Amino acid sequence: MLSGLLIVLLPLVLGYLVPVRHPAVLTAINRGVNASVYLILLLMGFGLAGLENLAGQLSRMGGQALTLFVLTSACNLAGLWWLSCRLKLAADPSRVVPGAPTSKLAAMAGSLGLVGVVLLGVTLGLAAGWLSAAPLHAMAETLAEWVLYVLLALIGCQLRNSGMPLRQILLNPHGLAIALTLAATSLIGGLLAAPLLGLRWNEGLAMAAGFGWYSLSGILVGDALGPALGAVAFFNDLTRELVAFVLIPLVIRRHAALAIGYGGATSMDFTLPVIQQHGGVGCVPVAVVSGFLLSLLSPPLILFLLTL
Repeated sequence: MLSGLLIVLLPLVLGYLVPVRHPAVLTAINRGVNASVYLILLLMGFGLAGLENLAGQLSRMGGQALTLFVLTSACNLAGLWWLSCRLKLAADPSRVVPGAPTSKLAAMAGSLGLVGVVLLGVTLGLAAGWLSAAPLHAMAETLAEWVLYVLLALIGCQLRNSGMPLRQILLNPHGLAIALTLAATSLIGGLLAAPLLGLRWNEGLAMAAGFGWYSLSGILVGDALGPALGAVAFFNDLTRELVAFVLIPLVIRRHAALAIGYGGATSMDFTLPVIQQHGGVGCVPVAVVSGFLLSLLSPPLILFLLTL
């Protein structure tokens, strides 16, 4: 059990130990992460096509993803609302950086594009099945596992070279409080969802531990529990991001902590422009710290929970 955890964690730790100074290398690492994510999601879709009774499985996955999303979101919103009433964190829309992106549709396009990659993988997998190339489904799972190792190493390197020293992160009380609240309430939601989804308690926790990082949660869960549950984790976290794009502008002026926290790990990247545009530059450091901490916590936590 522990050996399996170490095998997967090792590339993440090794990547985190590598300092990178050259901008061109950092650019190549970022592109490598994006390419690895697209490739693994394509392979995940390919693996989904190999499931028996695919139509029935898709219907079941949709219900499971909705159940998990509703429970985790309800817990998140309750906990973050409680926190926002106690934190003295106020948005200041007057201090908006000129030229900040504001189009929610443009921001959502990248997220929806990943759904398209999964669907493309399903289409290719179905075509392989019609051509009696079933062994390709097993090969896709093996290839996805190796690409996952590469992805974890690159992600570790990204986190190390993000320009955010851990000392500075841990000394930001607002960001730390928001990250801990989001993580705790997500895990409570996953624990409540586990019996409804027919999962063990640790599997329910792992499904909810992506904290919005859909590209990674779907990959890690899928590698351990199969492509069907990997897809459930993926769509649960993807839905969080899409809802965050709509929720943030509506609540950030009165409940800044709730708006920043609900985006989870995405508050340091994908939802950050929306936070900045509607909450002002004062919210940006808090959002980056919260998102960074959740990004740092999510991979080892998912892997640990899946080995219990």
